[in-house]
Amino acid sequence: MINIAIIGAGDIAEVHADSFLMFPDICRIKAIADIYQDKAKDIICRKGLEHAKSYKTMEDVLQEEKIDLVSICLPPALHAEASAKALNAGCHVLVEKPMAASLEECDMMLKAAEKNKKLLSVVCQNRFKTPMKRIRQLIKDETAGKVKHVMINSLWWRGEHYHDLWWRGTWEKEGGGCFTSQTVHHIDLMIWMLGMPSAVTSVIKNVAHSNSEVEDVGVAILEYPDLLAHIVSSIVDHGEEQEMIFQTEKAKLNIPWNPKADYALPNGYRAEYTEYEARIDKLYKSIPALDLEGHPAHIRNMLMAILGKEELMTDGQEGRKTLEIITAIYKASVLRKRVVLPISDDDDFYKKEGVLSHMPKFHQKTTSVENFKKTEISLGRDVGR
Repeated sequence: MINIAIIGAGDIAEVHADSFLMFPDICRIKAIADIYQDKAKDIICRKGLEHAKSYKTMEDVLQEEKIDLVSICLPPALHAEASAKALNAGCHVLVEKPMAASLEECDMMLKAAEKNKKLLSVVCQNRFKTPMKRIRQLIKDETAGKVKHVMINSLWWRGEHYHDLWWRGTWEKEGGGCFTSQTVHHIDLMIWMLGMPSAVTSVIKNVAHSNSEVEDVGVAILEYPDLLAHIVSSIVDHGEEQEMIFQTEKAKLNIPWNPKADYALPNGYRAEYTEYEARIDKLYKSIPALDLEGHPAHIRNMLMAILGKEELMTDGQEGRKTLEIITAIYKASVLRKRVVLPISDDDDFYKKEGVLSHMPKFHQKTTSVENFKKTEISLGRDVGR
């Protein structure tokens, strides 16, 4: 039996708890810790976690309980220290995204995992969804030819009070704005499907959230050897109409799925190629659907990897790649220059202090609350549906 501790009792902790509860024959939640201990107690009570105790800190948990896997559900700025402590205590670690607040912190976490021979996984729940699996396979197999142009619209909507929570809306505690907290999902999927770009150019702004230092909208252009990708990141878009569009040599492959194909007339203009669209659609739908998706699927993979029954699909190196692109986006935006990857460890933006010294504060954060009254959260549209 794998003993679990969830660190942080915010909304995402409940998603983790629900996911672990789906595997009662494999794991057991033994502890939930939060500086607001009543929140931990509340989750234990509402979820009926009869084997779990509430704690104030992770240190208390590790001192009192025998824990095999620590699930980190803390604000981004606290990910690295908590993960390293858990790894050094001999626990495997599952940490929410973004992985950390800097590349230096990512590397510290990776070294701790290697030193202690423990698994470190960064939550990438969208990789565990049927549409993503199908599109990735079509791209990898070059079913419709090579990818030439990628458009990613990571469009979300958050109201003014979203940043009132004490850790949100600051470079120091949240680590960034919409690119860090929302578009991290789409960037991870892009890396999974295409690999790492060679260079980044970007612009960021804050146009609608006056209680936030960080960006609420931005555009990034990513260069690959033989293709170009661009990302629109936003939390000011009503409807949250997210999409990923992969223009290949023979067809458009997109999430949500709506394939299109053209062929060239003698004068070079387009004509619809409906027969090819039908063929691509059939191939897409022939790829088997996943039996489990999202957080539960990721957590099952983590549990199976701990038991030695599966290979870990999303390790710490994958989480670091996503943060490297986000770091490059921020660097390019403030320096107004094209940033070539990879970012070296002597770069100003490699360390958190360097990032903080460069990034603009679009507004002064003047409102800060410890906790919102309990309300239903929105995780955005289900990417891919």
